[in-house]
Amino acid sequence: MNHIHSQPDPALASFWGSRYSIGLVVLGAVAAYFLLTEHRAHFLGALPFLLVLACPLMHLFMPGGHGHSHPAPQPPDAAAPSDAATVADKP
Repeated sequence: MNHIHSQPDPALASFWGSRYSIGLVVLGAVAAYFLLTEHRAHFLGALPFLLVLACPLMHLFMPGGHGHSHPAPQPPDAAAPSDAATVADKP
C-alpha cells in the first residue's frame, strides 16, 4: 500500500501558517529558556559527557567516514596497459 503525494498535506500547511503554530513556537522558546536558566548547572555538568557520547554517534552516522577517499576498484580492461602490449611493441 504505497501512497505517493506530490503536494504537501493541506492540513499541515494550514497549521504551520496559523496563530496556533506561532504560539506553540513561542511557548517552546519560553520553556527552553526557563529550563536552561533553572538547570544550568545540570546542563553544563552534562556537556563533557555529551561530547564523549557524540564521538561514537558521529562514527556511526557520519557519511564518508573521516574523509578518507579510497579509489573505486577498476575492471582489468580499464586498467593501465598490460605488460603483454608493451612486450609486443618491442622489436
